[in-house]
Amino acid sequence: MSAVTSPLVWEHVQPAAARRLLTGAIDAFAERGFQATTTRDIASRAGMSPAALYVHYPSKERLLFEISRYGHQAALDVLRSADTDTTPVDRLRSLVSAFTAWHAQHHTIARVVQFELAALTPDHLAEVAAIRRAISAQIEEVLHAGVADGSFAVDDLPGTTLAVLSLSIDVARWYTPHRGDPEALGKLYADLAHRMVQA
Repeated sequence: MSAVTSPLVWEHVQPAAARRLLTGAIDAFAERGFQATTTRDIASRAGMSPAALYVHYPSKERLLFEISRYGHQAALDVLRSADTDTTPVDRLRSLVSAFTAWHAQHHTIARVVQFELAALTPDHLAEVAAIRRAISAQIEEVLHAGVADGSFAVDDLPGTTLAVLSLSIDVARWYTPHRGDPEALGKLYADLAHRMVQA
């Protein structure tokens, strides 16, 4: 199984009850949104009593933070692992393909981490924002390299970086398994991103 399509691993979260609460929260937040989800909803999905949540997490927001931090870091790791080519064109295509496929394969958690940021506390948001900046920097550096060697025509590097990332991230909003293979979708989006920036 490739790095892009491997399941997210939560073994670092102990004990098992805490893991069950995280997965229950992911499903509930993705389906109902953070604000509409109650601690009872989360505990019910985890097969536990409502009071059990507070044994492992001080708040519903703390659950969201753990999910968001882990999901963002997983997405960054996918980008870094995909950045193995030499030319800017091949690098961009590899990065966009991997990032898009990850957002399709992990659309449930991706939907939570990308669209529930406003519910995080300022301190937690700052920590997640640092990972988001690293994700943007990974793409912007490749675009800059392509401009430098004449492969890409980009007047606004930050704006174009945001546009490229938005292509992949938006997949999490609408993707369901019957909408196609994540790897094939990744290749399609890689082609679209390349056409956006090619000289």
